[in-house]
Amino acid sequence: MYFKFGVDSFIWAEKFSEKDLWIIPKAKELGFEVIDFAIADPFSFPVKAVKEKLEEVGIDCVCTTTLTAETNPISPDPEIRKNAAEAMKKCVDICEELESPILGGVNYAAWGYLTKKPRTEEEWNWAVANMKEVCKYAKEKGNVIICVECVNRFETHFLNIAEDAVKFCKDVGYDNIKVHLDCFHMIREEKNFTEAVKTCGKEYLGYIHVNENDRGIPGTGLVPFKEFFLAVKNIGYEGPLVIESFDPSFEELSGNCAIWRKFADTGEELAVKGLKNLKEIAETI
Repeated sequence: MYFKFGVDSFIWAEKFSEKDLWIIPKAKELGFEVIDFAIADPFSFPVKAVKEKLEEVGIDCVCTTTLTAETNPISPDPEIRKNAAEAMKKCVDICEELESPILGGVNYAAWGYLTKKPRTEEEWNWAVANMKEVCKYAKEKGNVIICVECVNRFETHFLNIAEDAVKFCKDVGYDNIKVHLDCFHMIREEKNFTEAVKTCGKEYLGYIHVNENDRGIPGTGLVPFKEFFLAVKNIGYEGPLVIESFDPSFEELSGNCAIWRKFADTGEELAVKGLKNLKEIAETI
């Protein structure tokens, strides 16, 4: 089975800047067909330089972002919620300029924001209202699909499973919002990989990160990639499958993601070995 495999800029850079443009040709050189730009700060992202390098190299891209305490759509503070919408609109602008069809990630709440309680109806309504504004803006600007990433309970209390993410998409009500699945989070929260994919279906599955259960080399752990790939094939998903992990030297990201040991000497080694493993699994589908 043919899948379009990609790699996240987090493999090499914690906060992508102009000094990291070399990552773009490196990704293509290593055999990846897509690069996922992890946008840490949309207002400082070097969009023009990235656009020029992408055109020079000839590789597709998608974008992801993680909102912060200052740009949190479910904050009780209306000014912070307003900041969230503005940050997301800026990310949409970046996607349009780079011709990225996808804006994924934790883009419905601040990443790591936990209230130590289940989500409330008020938080749900704030997030839905915020995302409606963003989706409307994205439709007016072009064709960007907003993909909401359900992540594990230690990183958000808001969207942990595909079922909730689909409900969120339905409540937002636009046709340019879909679900972003990530195997690392799925193995902690879902009951079954196949059923999670079916829950999304072709209508709502918009983007995929293919990460191992320990964030190590994909294909060396517990994630049932063959089952997952078969389920993805059966619903007719045509988007990219992207490896996202982090160089062991990253202090902030490793701390936020609780990575306390090395899974490879470098992020690049993890990505290269993971790509080989995943391609071999895909060939058996």
